[in-house]
Amino acid sequence: MVWGELAWAGRGSGDLGVTERFQRQQRFSRRVLEHLDVRLDLRGLEHLGAGPYLIAALHEGIADVLCLLQLPLPMRFVARREIFGWPRIGPVITRLGHLPINPEHPLGGFRDLWRGTEAILGGGESLVTFPQGTVIGIQSEFQRGVFEVARRIGAPILPVALSGTHRIWEHPFSPTLRYGQAVTLSVLPPISAEEVQTGDLTVIRVRTRRAIKAAALAPGLPPARFFEPDRDGYWDGYRLDIDPDFPDLAHRMKAHRTALIQQTEQVLGGVRPLLRSRG
Repeated sequence: MVWGELAWAGRGSGDLGVTERFQRQQRFSRRVLEHLDVRLDLRGLEHLGAGPYLIAALHEGIADVLCLLQLPLPMRFVARREIFGWPRIGPVITRLGHLPINPEHPLGGFRDLWRGTEAILGGGESLVTFPQGTVIGIQSEFQRGVFEVARRIGAPILPVALSGTHRIWEHPFSPTLRYGQAVTLSVLPPISAEEVQTGDLTVIRVRTRRAIKAAALAPGLPPARFFEPDRDGYWDGYRLDIDPDFPDLAHRMKAHRTALIQQTEQVLGGVRPLLRSRG
């Protein structure tokens, strides 16, 4: 059922207009959420204006996309470039015009985000970004790129908190697909383009990060995903920063990376004399 709906969403030839893309994606989202029996609680819809917005959403898993598509806003999504190469999924999201970036190459990733955001918002659609850049857990830090782009193009930012989506499909940590899960999506008051352009971006980023995470961790909501390196791995080689508001985990990650660098230097120190002797 899911694959059939996905194929339908990406069917056709030629460029999709804003309205057609919006309708296709909403139908796909609604049908899959109904199939999975997701109990979605949408909150804060009174904060929505006409847009378009640069949406800054918390990230727990692929199911975030299904839930965000239930907002009454035409939207596209930023996604890791590698996902555009996945079988079945890649061709469809390419056809639907979503925006690929590579977070492990900050300069190129920022350039692609900047250009893509300008074009998409200029066409009347909002663009969903995930400032954490990862689904490992709520303790991951917000990157600066979203806020820098919003300032450069004069776009308002719409903060959105999600909690519970990781229970649906906890990829890449578990292959299990779960039915009947509760999810809460909370729309927070937008940050105006004027404030983004005139305010201190670090202050805005930290305040936004804290507000979104506080909303996701509010009492009575589905539990958020928490990162545990001993269970989930340390994700060496990936861009992963820990929110300083979680100091214990931030310290563990720093200690791990320091040890990894020292081990690498020791290995290189043993190899260099051999290379010199052969030279």
